Amino acid sequence: MTTLYAIYGASGCGRSLMPVARQQLARQGDASEIIFIDDALTDIASVNGHRAMNYQAFLNETVSEKCVQIAIANSRVREKIAQRLEADGIQLWSITADHVVLMDQIELDEGSALSPFVSIGSNVKIGKCFHANLYSYVEHDCVVGDFVTFAPGVKCNGNIHIHAHAYIGAGAMIKQGTPDQPLVIGTGAIVGMGAVVTKSVPAGATVVGNPARIMTQK
Repeated sequence: MTTLYAIYGASGCGRSLMPVARQQLARQGDASEIIFIDDALTDIASVNGHRAMNYQAFLNETVSEKCVQIAIANSRVREKIAQRLEADGIQLWSITADHVVLMDQIELDEGSALSPFVSIGSNVKIGKCFHANLYSYVEHDCVVGDFVTFAPGVKCNGNIHIHAHAYIGAGAMIKQGTPDQPLVIGTGAIVGMGAVVTKSVPAGATVVGNPARIMTQK
């Protein structure tokens, strides 16, 4: 059976995840090709030594199975692409770097991207198409929704619930909640770079600073 793997997006996010994807296939002893999908392309190109093509050209490739990692930072775009892939019968592909630590009783939905030195603690549930960038961690008893993005160095401590489409900026720290009162980051909330979050963040709000305070709210 021939499988074609793809990184959807040839910008910085995609180019950073391509080595992670190669690591994973090497661990599995899988010599399949990995290509880039970029909708701006009109012809077959080369990006960092890999074939690159638009989505229609990818659909036209003749293989028995196709798997795609969506390397798009914007979570709403990521969701739209995931819906398109599902409609076309194409499987979401989860990729995990060599130096990732995964502890006990983790539920990790399809399409995740775990960059080098990410750690996921015990009894954690994570939704679809989660992006955890370099040196981020999710501690024990957290629940993370679909299409959540962690920039590098995010510290997500225990008993935190992060709802769908939240974005956590580089170096942000989220204070631990408790089993009976988890700290909540609401749907579509944005936590700014370096913010220290000590209390729950409403849906759609942007918080910055130490301690984090609401800057804008939708």
